[in-house]
Amino acid sequence: MSQSDGFGASQDLHDFLEDYQHAHPEDVLVVSEQVEDSQDVAAMVWQMAETGRREMLWFHQIEGIPHQVVTNIFACRDRVARILGTETKTLHETFQERATNLIKPAKQPNGPLLDHTAEGDEINLWDFPMLTHFETDRAPYITSGIIVAEDENGVGNLSYHRAMVNSSNSFATSLHSRGDLWRLMKAARSRGEPLRVAMVLGGHPLFMLAASARVPMDVDERQVAGGLFGAPLEVVASPKYGIKVPATADFLFEGVIRPEHHVEEGPFGEFTGYSSDRSTNSLFQVEVMSARRNPVLLDIVGGNSAEHLNLARIPRESEMADKLKARFPEVVALHYPNSGSHFHCYVQVRARRPGQARQIMLGLLGWDPYLKTVVAVDEDIDITDDGQVLWALATHFQPADDLFVVDGLPGSPLDPSSSLTGVTSRLALDATRGPDFNATRLGISRSAQDRAADLLSRHQPWGTST
Repeated sequence: MSQSDGFGASQDLHDFLEDYQHAHPEDVLVVSEQVEDSQDVAAMVWQMAETGRREMLWFHQIEGIPHQVVTNIFACRDRVARILGTETKTLHETFQERATNLIKPAKQPNGPLLDHTAEGDEINLWDFPMLTHFETDRAPYITSGIIVAEDENGVGNLSYHRAMVNSSNSFATSLHSRGDLWRLMKAARSRGEPLRVAMVLGGHPLFMLAASARVPMDVDERQVAGGLFGAPLEVVASPKYGIKVPATADFLFEGVIRPEHHVEEGPFGEFTGYSSDRSTNSLFQVEVMSARRNPVLLDIVGGNSAEHLNLARIPRESEMADKLKARFPEVVALHYPNSGSHFHCYVQVRARRPGQARQIMLGLLGWDPYLKTVVAVDEDIDITDDGQVLWALATHFQPADDLFVVDGLPGSPLDPSSSLTGVTSRLALDATRGPDFNATRLGISRSAQDRAADLLSRHQPWGTST
């Protein structure tokens, strides 16, 4: 599959927005009138979700925000599939195939990101426009910031970290995932140095998906982005430390994270649906800022919004599906439902003998540290439908025989039910029918369904016009 099959021919977010709106105007909701408060953005996303709507949102005027704001890009899996040039049913396979085709970045002499640069006393972060998503948030936050850091060999790491203003030239942030950036910071501390970083805002959606990829520490996510684009990621060197960042991003904050400094940060609306004050309370000292002309402020709606969950979940699902199918041919598909945040997974299997579903669920619980509950179902159950999975549990599952619990494992420290260090237990539920199941599922003939559909199309409820 080439980059021309999706929306990756240009790596510029601005080009993507124009191209996507032209190709799918029905999937972009443009709000041209003045919006009174930035919290109205999240409120609108929640109102839309209640009626099953997932359009991308493009705000032209928000009080106190001098730029146009785009959000909700990742709220719809169909849209993410379109961006990748595929269909929803092959989203996992397409993402994984392209994400593992690593392509090195291509350094450019200049780029729009460096149109305007400020440093030292010219920097005043209090003036930078930021949105408040929830009334429980401590302050307005950057939610789409991707921090780029490099190890001593130049291998890059991309990761998402929320940020609120701490002073005119520093952000308070959290490295709560204890991931690769945390390990890079510890390595810098062992050398007696701060960690040099660059935070970018406003990357192309494929770059943003690459920043969510689950890869070993020696894999550079900028090369993953190249694989998703089908071409080298176009990068420029950041002004102070020469960190390679996307040339067409909208904003750049460059500086250092000082391991020995801690500042207050949070609470913040997290993917659990709760306001979390669990934080590493890290200090990001900003030494250089840059921005392109006429930037767009790209937002990620926080909390347990479909956008926030999908952005992290699609790469995770793709990796898990690839691993499971390679090890267990009985696996048909898997799905992390919105209702479970990142803590639940449904796996569809062709269970041919006793114990197969149990073995597959053990693999999932061992590989994904965020998972707390896995439900295995047969291949005729739609795992994207919570109702069907619950029906399978109601009719196929025997608690005395079909569950097991594993205790004392590391999980997410953002899980409010876990210990302060994130230790949790994990549950597996086998809702497959099993070899001795004796019942026949109800069915309606295809011809009867077709006739009923035709009748419904010609009959409306009383009081409505045809």
